[in-house]
Amino acid sequence: MDRVENTSGTRKSRPGSLNFILVCIFIDMLGIGLAVPVLPILVGEFVGTRDLQAHWYGILATVFGLLQFVCMPILGAMSDKVGRRPVLLYSMTGMFFNFLATAWAPTLAMLFVGRVIGGMSSASVSVASAYASDVSTHENRAKSFGMIGAAFGLGFICGPMLGGLLGKINLHLPFYVAAGLCACNFIYGYLFVPESLPLEKRSNFSLAKANPFASMKRLAQRPDIRGLIIVYALATFAQVMLQSTWVLYTHFRFNWGPGDNGIALFCVGLCSAVVQAGLLGKMIKRFGEVRVSMLGLTSGAVTYVLYGLATQGWMMYVFILCNMFAFAAGPALQGIVSKATDPREQGALMGALQSLSSLGMVLMPYLGATILGEVSHFAPSDLRVGATFFVCAVLQTIAVVFAFHFFQTHRAAHARTE
Repeated sequence: MDRVENTSGTRKSRPGSLNFILVCIFIDMLGIGLAVPVLPILVGEFVGTRDLQAHWYGILATVFGLLQFVCMPILGAMSDKVGRRPVLLYSMTGMFFNFLATAWAPTLAMLFVGRVIGGMSSASVSVASAYASDVSTHENRAKSFGMIGAAFGLGFICGPMLGGLLGKINLHLPFYVAAGLCACNFIYGYLFVPESLPLEKRSNFSLAKANPFASMKRLAQRPDIRGLIIVYALATFAQVMLQSTWVLYTHFRFNWGPGDNGIALFCVGLCSAVVQAGLLGKMIKRFGEVRVSMLGLTSGAVTYVLYGLATQGWMMYVFILCNMFAFAAGPALQGIVSKATDPREQGALMGALQSLSSLGMVLMPYLGATILGEVSHFAPSDLRVGATFFVCAVLQTIAVVFAFHFFQTHRAAHARTE
């Protein structure tokens, strides 16, 4: 799996290079995971009501997403020009200052400073995905993306749990720990992570290529994968709304604090790791990427409805376990799209896909927070409190319909790839 192509078309080994990047992603996600159950609650320390808490957290998430949306394709294109390693190191440095600013924050304004820095430098997942593509064979690419997802999930196994425990002591403490992890990640990456993109495979940088709207336009102009891009966008938008409203939703409905959400997100990370690291390769080998992606998308649509209908906190754990196969959908879709893309354009492709995710982070947190703020005054047992999850279910259902239509019309081509 840890291989790249040289210009003659043969392959040469790069032992351990994917393992190196998996460690970097794990440490990075561990730091981010520390913040997840704490930041929405921390916002409540600076405002007086639940609707304002949801409102300002939505704006914070939107600011982060907007900066990420603008900067992500630039960083992805830069990685095609200068290599993956320098961009990863830049990302680690920026996230260090992001967490440090949040840890120091005496006011809501300082939280915004941290979000701006973080949004401008958050590139680890997209560039790591391009790195994984560099060092993987054509056949193993989806599995490599699954390994990236597993490292991401493992970070969320440990991060939110630890963040919840630290947040019980002090709401600022998890961010100091996250900053320290980012510093360790930079040192590890600087000393041990090799470059994956050889000089002969690098491409020129251009502003047009780095334009986030231009990168998405190029995706839209590819009829071979246009339908899948729509599916990816809808599913991502639903997931972003889930992620951005989960902590406040459970806080409002079940009175969960950082510790409770840390445990729940621990379960999410564990399920993600089990599927993406342990089951994904076997699932794809047996059923193919198309069937795996359809199974995951459908499972997600049903589970969003169940989340919104939950009236007791313990139900959320049951639904998390029932939704395990949804964690396979993203890597399977990425694998299909990546196989249809030139190796020289993998960084730009992953940057463009991340731009779609970032566009979702611009739109969906504020939309989700606005909806959540409107229903926050209802009784916890009122089904309207689950409105954000019902919106997620609608988006995911539309994604399932688009995916089914795409795979039906492209059945022959995908049969050849599988």
